[in-house]
Amino acid sequence: MENDLISEDYKNFIGEIKNKIRNSQYEAMKAVNQTLISLYWGIGQEIYNQQNEKGWGKSIVEVLAKEIQKEFPGVKGFSSSNLWRMRNFYVTYSNAENLAPLVREISWSKNIAIMEKCKEQLEREFYIKMTKKYGWTKDVLINHIENKSYEKYLLNQTNFDETLPEKYVNQAKLAVKDEYIFDFMELSDKHSERELEESLLNNIRAFLEEMGGNFAFMGNQYHINVGGDDFYIDLLLYHRSLKSLVAIELKIGDFKPEFVGQLQFYLTALDKQVKMEHENPSIGIIICKNKNRTIVEYALNDSYKPIGVASYQIRDTLPEQMKNLLPSPEEIEKRLKDL
Repeated sequence: MENDLISEDYKNFIGEIKNKIRNSQYEAMKAVNQTLISLYWGIGQEIYNQQNEKGWGKSIVEVLAKEIQKEFPGVKGFSSSNLWRMRNFYVTYSNAENLAPLVREISWSKNIAIMEKCKEQLEREFYIKMTKKYGWTKDVLINHIENKSYEKYLLNQTNFDETLPEKYVNQAKLAVKDEYIFDFMELSDKHSERELEESLLNNIRAFLEEMGGNFAFMGNQYHINVGGDDFYIDLLLYHRSLKSLVAIELKIGDFKPEFVGQLQFYLTALDKQVKMEHENPSIGIIICKNKNRTIVEYALNDSYKPIGVASYQIRDTLPEQMKNLLPSPEEIEKRLKDL
């Protein structure tokens, strides 16, 4: 027994030391990154100031790059193109008091992706915060930017704020888009729900990528039995980051409030019969052809299960629609503060 206790104490001791080393490594990497970003910021500031004072053009960075290479042969990161990025980096964020400290929290390559691919400061703020919060890699970050996660986060209609634990809310909102583009399917404008479901199954890889890339497929027409009656969920997925079952109901017409009641019933059954003890509450997504945003808002208002309502298109017409639907800058700022 004593040996078992010693062994357990030994394991705990080793575990604590390992955690200290990991934390130290992380803090060291973080400090190095902040120092590097500060260096690039300072260089960019100096280039910008000298251009303003002396009227120098872009060619100054080419001369500077050659001189740095002579002084520090083999040192990477100071090419003329990267020096110009440093200048633009400073110009982009020097007057953004809330963003200037944040840019030091993520790597240079991620900063460049955000700076060059995003045109508005509020959009940049969103991706900087989400990258820091969820530890997105550069590839994951670029995927989110190209899939317009910012717009879809602002526009999506869910009741997650009221129905999910606070620590999961933002990640869950990212998992539900306002509109899905199923342009990989060959469907006529007039199609049945069964044809829609079959087409999604026949293009399952493209479907999961459009859903967000963090989903695993668990089944279609997923069978549950309640009180001796049989019920079937159109599609059942699993979100790996949220550790949640995700029930999807497909509707080829307009959104109707009664869809929410049906999906709440399915989610209750999943939580009682299918969800494992370590998993989080099941989430529902209603994907319909069209939705009236006011009706959706009313329908979700008193819903007690986490549900999102989205629409779908079989052609990519989303970007122009988004421009007209985005909330005011003041409302966007408020939502970003909540991150």
